[in-house]
Amino acid sequence: MAFIRSISGLRATLTDDLTPLVVAEYAAAFAAVLPPGPIVVGRDGRPSGQWIQDIVVGTLRVAGRNVRLLGMATTPTIQLLTEHSDAAGAIAITASHNPAEWNGMKFLDVNGVFLDADANKELWKVVDAQAHTIANDARQGEVELISDAAEQHIARVLALDVVRSAPMARGELVVVDAVNSSGSFIVPQLLLELGYTVHKLFADGSGIFPHVPEPTAENLTQLGDAVRAKNAAFGVAVDPDGDRLVLIDETGSPIGEERTIALATQAVMALGNRGDVVVNYSTTRVVDDVVTAHGYVTHRASVGEINVVRKMQHVNAVIGGEGSGGVIYPACHSGRDSIVGIGLITSLLRHQKVSLSQACASLPVYAMVKTKKSLSSASNFSAIRDLVVDSLSDATISTEDGVYAAWPDRWVHVRASNTEPILRIIAEAPTAEEAHELVNRISSMIHG
Repeated sequence: MAFIRSISGLRATLTDDLTPLVVAEYAAAFAAVLPPGPIVVGRDGRPSGQWIQDIVVGTLRVAGRNVRLLGMATTPTIQLLTEHSDAAGAIAITASHNPAEWNGMKFLDVNGVFLDADANKELWKVVDAQAHTIANDARQGEVELISDAAEQHIARVLALDVVRSAPMARGELVVVDAVNSSGSFIVPQLLLELGYTVHKLFADGSGIFPHVPEPTAENLTQLGDAVRAKNAAFGVAVDPDGDRLVLIDETGSPIGEERTIALATQAVMALGNRGDVVVNYSTTRVVDDVVTAHGYVTHRASVGEINVVRKMQHVNAVIGGEGSGGVIYPACHSGRDSIVGIGLITSLLRHQKVSLSQACASLPVYAMVKTKKSLSSASNFSAIRDLVVDSLSDATISTEDGVYAAWPDRWVHVRASNTEPILRIIAEAPTAEEAHELVNRISSMIHG
């Protein structure tokens, strides 16, 4: 049993923690803090999303809000249709990559991006004080069903300069694993319109996850097997709400989610409007190398989509994202988007006439090591942070998000998790041995 609220919204286990009353309270509070205007609502494929959607829509209507209902849709689709409309905000009903016993709500502002830290605090304050009025006898909001949300999203991606300029595919086979969730229809449809042939491995839209839904290598063995068995050009995996993209090359091997943002950045630098880039502190420095080669700068932001988006807006970045497989391309909309990622990366492959493994082989190679340790309190992390800063005086240090220490060819990032009582330690270096050495250096400080 768990209940988590953060800059990524609300997510909780079903029945005991995510009750109908909790859903109604958060929906009503959200309606109270938003400016006037309709609210977009969509959900990922989880079966529990239907009853949550019913409560959210009913609550918003009673609060006098008109609702634009997308039904099952990816979170980036919900973001796009909010940003490019007169909507006041949106609620995406999803627990992202969490297991099936979870669900939740992501809250988006008028610009289609997640509420930032200040806006979240305002929302939570209203919820906790129950300082909102659910009943509205004056006017009940109306529901507008949006049946072409996926088509609108695909059209936006196909219209991007990078995508439009690339030649069409020639029927190469692509295998899709959408964990039977919100990407089940939009991902295959985009690939078909790009000229590929599609084999749906897990893309029936039932919301029944065939495996652990987080798109990491250990959860994608069946996709790799299918790519090899079908002699496919590559495989595509997305998480339940479709904001993270992981690719499998033609040999059936995962290229690693870190390479998603690196290849998308390479595509924009090679085929689109070049400029500065923003990624979070825990993202591979391959992105830095790609951007530097074109004469631009990579900026770092705190972990969390909204933090990356805000930094991108501040520096007017052309592309950004996170190493977990999230691509943010403002030319389409300001949110992590697997559909955009597919459009950009496959355009690079077709333009350069290379396979996915060949495209990856052209990137610099680093080894990344990730670990975590228990953390009992925020005060403990304060002491750890000071110790790490003092001990890494030979590095360039940032304390914007924990401690990020960088050298010319390696880095280590130490931070307290936003959602768990743990300390995350991530290091990247030219070799695995050197990355482990950095992690062990930090671990020994903490242990001491």
